[in-house]
Amino acid sequence: MTEPEASIVVVNDASCLIDLRKARLLHLLIRLPYRLVIPLPVRASELIRFTEQEWAVLDAGVTVFDLPPERVSEAFAIKASFPKLSSNDCFCLVTTRCHDGAILLTGDQLLRSVASDDGRRVHGVLWVIDELKRLMLCDDDILVTALELWRDDPTVRLPSQEIARRLRQMGRI
Repeated sequence: MTEPEASIVVVNDASCLIDLRKARLLHLLIRLPYRLVIPLPVRASELIRFTEQEWAVLDAGVTVFDLPPERVSEAFAIKASFPKLSSNDCFCLVTTRCHDGAILLTGDQLLRSVASDDGRRVHGVLWVIDELKRLMLCDDDILVTALELWRDDPTVRLPSQEIARRLRQMGRI
């Protein structure tokens, strides 16, 4: 028997939150039936330049997780082993370790690889699209707009064939 969705923790990294913001999906992210978590250092990061209104939307459905001191040293040990990971990436991975069966939501390829090798479940923003569709939490037009925004944004690094596949599934290509 699978674990009820509402008890599954999804740890969000900065790259996914930024891409979800670009696609105007933050308000839908918090509708997903998961326990959404963001590590405190990621929430406080200068990299995420969200408006107060955007943070208010996220704060309504995302829990900020402050790593216990002994787990912070674990993040630094990961950073020493994988110097190309950012400190925030390491905090995300350790936060995932702190929650049984947690999913790491990241678009960072190195972090995805390290987390997978560590036995973590890893998804990216396209999984969010898939979940929103599967659970019928919004109209397909919203998802199509998000996919098209990502497809047309050179700063978003998502596999074009995966975007095209989803657009075809929704009858838009």
